[in-house]
Amino acid sequence: MSEQRVTIEITDHVADVRLNRGDKHNGLDTAMFEGLRDAAARLREDRDVWAVVLSGNGPSFCAGLDVQDAVQSGAFSQADQLAERLPGELVNLFQAVAYDWRRVPAPVISAIHGNCFGGGLQIALGADIRIASTDARLSIMEIKWGLIPDMGLAVTLPPLVRQDVAKELTFTGRIVSGLEAFELGLVTRVAEDPLATALNLAAEIAGKSPDATRFGKRLLNEAWHAPDADALLLESKLQKALIGSPNQIATVQANFTKEPPAFQPPVLEVD
Repeated sequence: MSEQRVTIEITDHVADVRLNRGDKHNGLDTAMFEGLRDAAARLREDRDVWAVVLSGNGPSFCAGLDVQDAVQSGAFSQADQLAERLPGELVNLFQAVAYDWRRVPAPVISAIHGNCFGGGLQIALGADIRIASTDARLSIMEIKWGLIPDMGLAVTLPPLVRQDVAKELTFTGRIVSGLEAFELGLVTRVAEDPLATALNLAAEIAGKSPDATRFGKRLLNEAWHAPDADALLLESKLQKALIGSPNQIATVQANFTKEPPAFQPPVLEVD
């Protein structure tokens, strides 16, 4: 992983992930794309991580694509590769840095401050929960460069806002404040200190059964637009696996004893 671009610190089962190019407002250059992809891949496999906070060092969460780097690296000349996929893969590299946070089993919270533009917004949309400062600046900014959003927004945005709102923001690239983003549904809540709020929320989530939070994330991700029969069957399968499992029993015991539950790393799998 590119430690220069993305850092991870894990404390009490919470992974604190930082975009670490603050002097460039965490602009997305090649190393940042690779660092984010590798960070998500690492956390997908870490059963000791029960919640994740994704934020940016410096004055902004992420100001989007580093266009100068894209030109110098020849990224724009490699457009014919965008539709290519490795065998069995859903995403290309650019989509992975946003979409793969959905595939991290643990709940992911993004803490947004400063600029959150273009690819930066799409990364934030890949999280399960978004907390923004009231004066954060958010934009689907790809139209500025004559492009469309192509980092998973087609999957992550539709559950959050009305289609006409999504179209207006995509067609214009209009910058909205954190407060307006909350009113539109782009962010979950606003806070004076989004990072502190996100870390507190992550600690609360990490205090719950990691099997239940992981299965809750999977249920809502997969069932949200699924046919009723598939959604209801998945709900039943996941619940069947949870009932009587060690972490479910620990939760019940903690409710009776009023003592903190002694959870084990999650082990449950359901096909």
